[in-house]
Amino acid sequence: MALSPAAAPSSVTREPFAFTGTAREYFGIWIVNVLLTIVTLGIYSAWAKVRRQRYFYGNTHLAGGTFEYHAKPMRILVGRIIVLVLLVAYNVILTVASVYGIIIIIVAIFAVPWLIMRGLRFSVRVTTYRNVRFDFTGGYWGAFRAYILGGALIYGTLGFLAPLASQWIWNYMLGNLRYGDRPISCDPRLEKLYGQWWLPAIVFVLGSIAMVALAIAAAYLAGAFLPEGVLDRLDPDNENGFPIYVLVGLIYLGFIPLALMYMLSALLYRAGTRNVALSETVIDGRHALSSQIHRGRFAWIWFSNLFVTVMTLGLARPWAAIRMARYLSVVTWLDTTGSLDSYVSGLRAEGGATGSEFLDVEGFDLGF
Repeated sequence: MALSPAAAPSSVTREPFAFTGTAREYFGIWIVNVLLTIVTLGIYSAWAKVRRQRYFYGNTHLAGGTFEYHAKPMRILVGRIIVLVLLVAYNVILTVASVYGIIIIIVAIFAVPWLIMRGLRFSVRVTTYRNVRFDFTGGYWGAFRAYILGGALIYGTLGFLAPLASQWIWNYMLGNLRYGDRPISCDPRLEKLYGQWWLPAIVFVLGSIAMVALAIAAAYLAGAFLPEGVLDRLDPDNENGFPIYVLVGLIYLGFIPLALMYMLSALLYRAGTRNVALSETVIDGRHALSSQIHRGRFAWIWFSNLFVTVMTLGLARPWAAIRMARYLSVVTWLDTTGSLDSYVSGLRAEGGATGSEFLDVEGFDLGF
């Protein structure tokens, strides 16, 4: 996205993001968060989130400044209690009066955009950079279009209109942001989003075909080598025939490669759309974000993080989180026109969006 002509000084300075957190430091925070959350039956999770966010925000640097997270744990806890009560009430009503299930589902569909809107507003308003806070002005119907209609487009068209849904979502999330009182615009072009759609679509289709072919071949070989009629004598106790749990296990095992293929396609698409959306995001018509994630590298980091975390029973989770945060920072930067220091100082001098306003923000973190 082009910068506005009115805000195009002679020089453009590229300011890279940098993340300075370490796995050793974060492990200490993470393990305490986990233990206290378990001991308090989940109550401490709100304080755990604040500690985690403050660490990651505080170690994210841009042009000599860092981000800050000012949420109050009690508001996060209240938000989670609200969501928990709603979920319990939903399940109780479905159990006691299942006839109202369809009505409840319809109500839930219309409630989710409101929850997302409130959650985004809260999370953004408790974030500051150089003591200037961010704001979010997105409304209910924008969230409904982005997340409900967008989701329907993705699944209803088997992914063919996913780029359109992505355009709505990114426009809602970033296009309604404000830095201080200055607008942030994000309008990723549809043709560019489709340019990032082809590769993951091809990977998923060809991968699915290969998986189905392998499954058919395996079934054929199983039928050829198993004794005749053994599958007709399925027996959970394995006394008189083929144990049924082995067959069920094989069926589930066959879904694992398909699930991995789906995750790979989703990761490739997510990285591509992030590049497009951030590269067409402009702050106040003069400062442009940019992202250049290598999709293969991003997928490798994600899958290897997952593998190491599972193999270590979760103990490598801090290392994985730091590794991903560090990578995302080095592939993201801000192209500034003029001095960023002067720009931020001007916002502070104007007032109205700085200082302690974040202390009185309305709403709760609803976990969406």
